[in-house]
Amino acid sequence: MNIKMVLLASAAAFAASTPVLAADAIVAAEPEPVEYVRVCDAYGTGYFYIPGTETCLKIEGYIRFQVNVGENTGGDSDWDATTRGQVQFTAKSDTEYGPLTGVIVLQANADNATDQSTVLDSAYLDVAGFRAGLFYSWWDDGLSGETDDIGSVVTLHNSLRYQYETGSFYAGISVDELEDGVFKVGEDPNNVGVAVGIGGTAGAFSYQVTAGYDFDNEDGAVRAMGTVDVGPGTLGLAAVYSSGPNSYYSQAEWAVAAEYAIKATDKLKITPAVQYYGNYYGTPDTVGVPDDFDGLGDAWKVGLTVDYQIVDNFYAKASVQYLDPEDGDDVTTGYFRLQRSF
Repeated sequence: MNIKMVLLASAAAFAASTPVLAADAIVAAEPEPVEYVRVCDAYGTGYFYIPGTETCLKIEGYIRFQVNVGENTGGDSDWDATTRGQVQFTAKSDTEYGPLTGVIVLQANADNATDQSTVLDSAYLDVAGFRAGLFYSWWDDGLSGETDDIGSVVTLHNSLRYQYETGSFYAGISVDELEDGVFKVGEDPNNVGVAVGIGGTAGAFSYQVTAGYDFDNEDGAVRAMGTVDVGPGTLGLAAVYSSGPNSYYSQAEWAVAAEYAIKATDKLKITPAVQYYGNYYGTPDTVGVPDDFDGLGDAWKVGLTVDYQIVDNFYAKASVQYLDPEDGDDVTTGYFRLQRSF
């Protein structure tokens, strides 16, 4: 056997004795664990846990389309269409002092494609009955229809409030920054007020008493409201008195209002209403209100509001109001609204 044959035989033997190595196997990476959103039912429907925390969050809001009707409502036009989108974030978590709540409300309004605005509608903290931040006062409340005019011109304030609540009763006091409220000629918008609120329910009857004192204008106002289920609807009555124009009430020296919200069907509500003003000043600009209501004439107002629920979370509302002041021209206004809540 020559040398060539020896080398070939050796190479064949070595190849036969060497194991065949396969290519490294492709191993798929383990997927990251997924933390699914958990429902939080401790604070009612709609809340879920923010992943990785014990904080519960709720997101809600609405989309509104509205057409306003009235003399020169849209500049030279007697009608004007507007659109609004609002979203609210509510966060809650348990603490040794009770639930800690944080609320942020963002609102965007559009009169047309170029005339738009986005505002912080509310933002506040709430724990153990204390609330601090930007929120609506008790003076923003009213009867269910659109006729009554018994609230402040501006009801959204930076405030500090304490409110005691049970299931059917509340009582509270707030200190309000009123720098965007009404003020008299020669005054500066650097104002503070104190308001108190008491309210609750007793069977078919609900009530609310609200008072406020405006330290800069050195005047105050008090208001009482009540509703009771009567027949096929709810009767609402309200009265307000103001010692002089101030940030809590400045439309008149006194006023009384009444409405009857008729639940015609499960989806249809019809609310006729009326209001009478004593020494009527009207809805003022924030600057230059008079020192008092002396010498002003009276006024009366009548209106009708119709609410119709088209489907769940989607409703239509139409309202028309007629105002006849003794010292001015009568005015008819109204609007039609579509709103989808979520």
